[in-house]
Amino acid sequence: MIWSKRWDKTLDWNPPFAKWFTGGLINASVNCLDKHINNITKNKAAIIWENESGDVRTLTYNQLYVEVNKFANALRNLGVKKGDRVTIYLPMVPELPVAMLACSRIGAIHIVVFSGFSSQALTDRINDSKSKVIITADQGVRRGKILELKKIVDSAITSAPSIENVIVLKRGTAETKMSKKDLLWHELIKKEKSYCTPELVESSHPLYILYTSGTTGKPKGVLHSTGGYLTHIYATAKWVFDYKEEDIFLCTADIGWVTGHSYMVYAPLLHGVTNVIFEGTPDFPTPDRYWALVEKHRATILYTTPTALRIYMKYDLSIPNSFDLSSLRLLGTVGEAINPDVWLWYFRIIGKEKCPIVDTWWQTETGGIMISQCLGIDTIAMKPGSATFPVPGVDIGIVDENGIDVNPDNKGYLVIKRPWPGMLMTLWNNDDKYINTYWNKFQGFYYSGDFALIDPDNYIWLLGRSDDVLKIAGHRLGTMELESAFVAFKAIAEAAVISKPDKEKGEAIVAFLVLKSGYIESPELKTDLVNHIRKTVGPIATPNEIHFTNKLPKTRSGKIMRRLLKSISTNSDIIGDTSTLEDEASIEEIKQIYQDFRDITK
Repeated sequence: MIWSKRWDKTLDWNPPFAKWFTGGLINASVNCLDKHINNITKNKAAIIWENESGDVRTLTYNQLYVEVNKFANALRNLGVKKGDRVTIYLPMVPELPVAMLACSRIGAIHIVVFSGFSSQALTDRINDSKSKVIITADQGVRRGKILELKKIVDSAITSAPSIENVIVLKRGTAETKMSKKDLLWHELIKKEKSYCTPELVESSHPLYILYTSGTTGKPKGVLHSTGGYLTHIYATAKWVFDYKEEDIFLCTADIGWVTGHSYMVYAPLLHGVTNVIFEGTPDFPTPDRYWALVEKHRATILYTTPTALRIYMKYDLSIPNSFDLSSLRLLGTVGEAINPDVWLWYFRIIGKEKCPIVDTWWQTETGGIMISQCLGIDTIAMKPGSATFPVPGVDIGIVDENGIDVNPDNKGYLVIKRPWPGMLMTLWNNDDKYINTYWNKFQGFYYSGDFALIDPDNYIWLLGRSDDVLKIAGHRLGTMELESAFVAFKAIAEAAVISKPDKEKGEAIVAFLVLKSGYIESPELKTDLVNHIRKTVGPIATPNEIHFTNKLPKTRSGKIMRRLLKSISTNSDIIGDTSTLEDEASIEEIKQIYQDFRDITK
């Protein structure tokens, strides 16, 4: 890490507000690019980009450095200055990290919005942040379909008065409608110089805002600092992934989510690692895209989600086995707790029982990894489904309703007992919500909203969200436990479990299941599943309803939206933010399944 001025104090802790490395001056783009330009790394591939069609584009560190500097100068000449907010609404293209790093170079705060969001979701984020500029493209491509991003932006900014300019990256051949506010990316940078003097900012200066959705109300603007955040992701990437000079890092997250920010853009570039960016989905046009990427680019590290792995588990093993995955040395998971059966499939089929798995737990709010095996420090015995231990310097606790540490093998609330460098500074323009959401449930502790337990060996096991708890006849059951039991059954690829009101039990269990290929639904299969749950979890967990569906409703980061399933099952209005929904068709299918079920059971 390069500091232009060393800090005076490591931590200024005014609970629950933290300032890390106060007095220090730093610039994110300098740490990601400038430090590599005067050594051999400058000619190394920084980004290898591939799209759904298999087109490849590579940027070396030197080429990325030039692109970032030119675009930073262009932004500065448009009047963007330190502290201004810039919204970025781009598909997964190299210009997305270019735009992020250009903002950081001049001290502007970037707000990346996933390119699948609607115009209303975009308007909400622009207005909350009062962004001055929005950066977009004429189009994106997802599952072979053209996404007309510029038209979405045009609609969004009709109700966003703070926007002064729209910068458009031209990708398609069709004519793009331009207004007085609109500027084409390639024309904007044409005459710009290839060096932009970096803005040195205070360590606590905001680097970015990232909006995260809740079950109710508007999305929360999580605000991350520069110095503390960069320090956290630099250290955790080194500890967890044990980066080598020759590594090719394939992270399958979208940059619109925090995993993409931390471990696709900033951490690999901080370490001078080659990073693969894929503009596509795991199963289009064929269910082999990640394995094809590993083979083609000789990826050494694969960091993906349990959701993607469960998608692949639906298909025949001949698909991954037909690719050369021997370049892999390390596997990782992120986004949600991984079921033991999925972990074992990953270990055996993809890693060929040779690659360790780092099962990482962290959140948008934590900025970087908090719990994981740290291969860059020590190798420990793996337990399928366990995230293992906190990373150095992180103080994790599992507590009961009164904030008291629970005994081993007892479920409790996962809390963080001390501040850490990557922590969110606050919620944008909403200190009160920051305090109430994260710090009021347990005085002095950060409340993660997750359940977990520690086993007698001190390994940590994540048990799902604490709001995803079923109360069946007075017994508390976690959705993660039940879903893992369903996925352990030979015919089931994915599972989502919810509850609905029941006169006898208080709540009844409802399961939505996706079958593996080669299996079909039948009364006999439902009976076998009920018996399996009774045997593996207990009679109290007997599902009242089992429904088979082709897809589960998920956010674009792969998390199951159980509250939508609950709304459908109870025939009530869907509440809360649905802008993160990946596929509207999944909800329509389940609505029809449930309507048919109601008709049959009348």
